[in-house]
Amino acid sequence: MAIRVALDITPLFGPATGIGRVTAALVQRLGSDPSLAMTGVLISRRARHELSRRLPTGWDHRAMMLPARACHWLWRRGDHPRLVGYDLVHGINYVVPPAGGGRELVAVHDLTAWRYPQLVDAHSAHNPALLARALARGAHVHTGSRFVADELIHDLGIPAERVHTVINGFTPSESGSGEHGRQLAGGRYVVAIGTIEPRKDYVGLVEAMEHVWSRFPDLRLVIVGRPGWGADRFENAVSSCSRPRQVARLGYVTDEERADLLAGAEALAYPSVYEGFGLPVLEAMDAGVPVVATATGSIPEVAGAAATLVPPGDPEALAGALMTMLDDNRLRAKLIEMGRERTTMFSWDGFADDMVALYHRLVLA
Repeated sequence: MAIRVALDITPLFGPATGIGRVTAALVQRLGSDPSLAMTGVLISRRARHELSRRLPTGWDHRAMMLPARACHWLWRRGDHPRLVGYDLVHGINYVVPPAGGGRELVAVHDLTAWRYPQLVDAHSAHNPALLARALARGAHVHTGSRFVADELIHDLGIPAERVHTVINGFTPSESGSGEHGRQLAGGRYVVAIGTIEPRKDYVGLVEAMEHVWSRFPDLRLVIVGRPGWGADRFENAVSSCSRPRQVARLGYVTDEERADLLAGAEALAYPSVYEGFGLPVLEAMDAGVPVVATATGSIPEVAGAAATLVPPGDPEALAGALMTMLDDNRLRAKLIEMGRERTTMFSWDGFADDMVALYHRLVLA
């Protein structure tokens, strides 16, 4: 008999993010598994009319009757509204609806809201309370990296038997046009990918670029990512820097443009204060672009030896690594080769297979 699973698919309906890619990977693969009876659950009133056409064959669908903020407010205080009639309810983004008799599984992608509460918006600040409530109901937790799993066990004190690592995959992109990427960027450039928010430390990246510009005055900095909370700090940093016209904020771009911008970049700069995974690191490696990133969170686990890593919050070290990457063709070639080999260790098929195995273990235990 098939296991009845309700999966929160709400991240499919917002801006394209790493969590959205994780959700899409499951949606694309689980509906055809004969051992599962999948229902996509939307925790939102805004996109209910789109729900059925966002799901492939093999999926049922259901929408909550209340907006997400109202549901989260209620779930911080009690166990209603519930999702009844499922063997397992899977919350993909820090929040799992009460299952009403079934098992609960919740994804925790990083501990930013716990470690750096000043770096999250008001909505994400409720994640600790929502997780605590789910854990009190007996929920299990999964995360995309071993680093975050260890944090959950050792820092939050969650029993190890209730924490599961399911390594994220990534989607190899079609070969991009470096020439078109340089046209989009307006010249030679370093690219950074991710929502403009304090956790990404783009303010520190602009400060690092001040040092880089002293030797490479024509180099541009291209930011691919929508403005998030706290983006005004980044805008202030740009407007007050010595070369504001050499910083391009492209916002959301298509997959094709993203591939082109990666293909044409001199390097990916990934200066996060903290990360639970870091998909852009793998995307850059797949595109043959060397990576300069911070040695924080799960980035060392994902990148291995195939990237240059610097301490977080150190613009001078970041600038030095970027300048070395621009100068040293031998190092570039070595990291490009190692990066392409590194990406073969991550796949969405493997991620989905491991998730199905986890569903079965939880339900049949």
